[in-house]
Amino acid sequence: MDRHDGEWRSRRGILKAAGALAAGCGAAMLVRPARATPASMQIAIRNVVGSAAVQQGKVTLDIPPLVENGSTVAVSVAVESPMTPTDYVKAIHIFTEKNPQPNVISIHLGPRAGRANVATRMRLVDTQKIVAIAELSNGSFWSDTADVIITLGACLEDVI
Repeated sequence: MDRHDGEWRSRRGILKAAGALAAGCGAAMLVRPARATPASMQIAIRNVVGSAAVQQGKVTLDIPPLVENGSTVAVSVAVESPMTPTDYVKAIHIFTEKNPQPNVISIHLGPRAGRANVATRMRLVDTQKIVAIAELSNGSFWSDTADVIITLGACLEDVI
């Protein structure tokens, strides 16, 4: 009998017990998508714009209306602006109504950006409305919206 036999039996016993506990807990685990709501999206928008009015126009949100896989969805936002030192886009924000986090991205720009065009990819959990809001240097906010149908959602979080 090796002097470490007792130590190994103890370790094995602990590992077996931990494995049995994990297997038992695994059966009780429920995976469900973590989702925001249209109300949480409105709260996120108000956190960005405050009490300012958001007007429709000047912003073009380009996203496919039907997406097979929500894991990587191409989206671009363009804002009509001369991008001069006195008249430029300060920020572009993208919001979703059902993703775990309603404020997907905020991009800050300045007059030296040249153009107020941004493109990225994002994950979408389900069919939902997407909102793009541009903040201009004069303090005004402009927006565009799009409805997107997702056939296979992404963003499975919130394991309990």
